[in-house]
Amino acid sequence: TSGIGAEVFAGEGVIGVAAREGVPIRIGHVSSDYRYGAALGLSALDAGLLAAPPRTIPMPGLGSPHSQIAVPVIVDGRVLGVLFAESEQIMRFWHEDEDALALVAAQLGLRIALLRQEEAAALAAAPPAAPSPQGVVTVRHYARDDSVFLDHDYLIKGVAGAILWRLLREHVETGRTEFCNRELRLDPALKLPDHAENLDARLVLLRRRLDEREVCIRIEKTGRGLFRLVTSRRIVLEEAGEGEADAVA
Repeated sequence: TSGIGAEVFAGEGVIGVAAREGVPIRIGHVSSDYRYGAALGLSALDAGLLAAPPRTIPMPGLGSPHSQIAVPVIVDGRVLGVLFAESEQIMRFWHEDEDALALVAAQLGLRIALLRQEEAAALAAAPPAAPSPQGVVTVRHYARDDSVFLDHDYLIKGVAGAILWRLLREHVETGRTEFCNRELRLDPALKLPDHAENLDARLVLLRRRLDEREVCIRIEKTGRGLFRLVTSRRIVLEEAGEGEADAVA
């Protein structure tokens, strides 16, 4: 077998001792240095003096190795693994080999620690999951002046109304909540004036109107030129004059 999934218990063999003690182990003549102890261990198992650990997948390796070396991979004071090599040659591994494996183990440990930090940072930076929408609100849009109504209550019109309608349609159709100023500025359907400040002013007006009315739709600034659409109710979009909703989120 490939040996994938094989386990070595702490204190078992060269690998287990290196893991238990947290230090490199190098044996140059397995037959004289190690096999005697292994034979004693097998005798103790046969006599019932030791409990044999369960075996499901055998550990891969040479049938009759004469040299073995094991170097632990340590991260934050904990042994996470062991680098192991063996050879049929007697005295195959020397101090230089141990130093080389120790260097590899140290770099591997640093990389594991870095990956853990990156994962922790990513989890900390992830926005909290949005609560499930409660209830339904119908958003009506009148194309002639881009007026927007929530149910039967007027909310806003003009460029700000067109922006809100565009964001809500995108959200309903795709589930998207994260947006940027640039994509709005480049959208010809909004017919924005050439000045960039005009878009920023309309977004500020829209955000304030939503906050003042304390409705179920909000716009939150998330960065330079970035913002998030937040809805606390299920949205039904309806063009003025149409009897049925265009879409549902």
